[in-house]
Amino acid sequence: MDWGESGFWIGVGLLGNAAFALRFVVQWIASERARRSVVPISFWYLSLVGAAILLLYAIHRRDPIFTLAYLPNGFIYARNLYLTRRKPD
Repeated sequence: MDWGESGFWIGVGLLGNAAFALRFVVQWIASERARRSVVPISFWYLSLVGAAILLLYAIHRRDPIFTLAYLPNGFIYARNLYLTRRKPD
């Protein structure tokens, strides 16, 4: 573990992890309220924000594995947001 990282970047990484983890709490609460499994739009927004922040952190760290893990996620989350907002055929 590298605790020599600046406090700012540690905060950025923690913020990204928090946003990414919070999406599951939001999904769980929405499903409990609906009494069925649902994926609210806020899940996709939190996914997009969390993945973007973690991607920036990974690029800053120059970690190719971490970067490649989060790079395609934004496209997937944005596509899901688009699909939820588009009008039915």
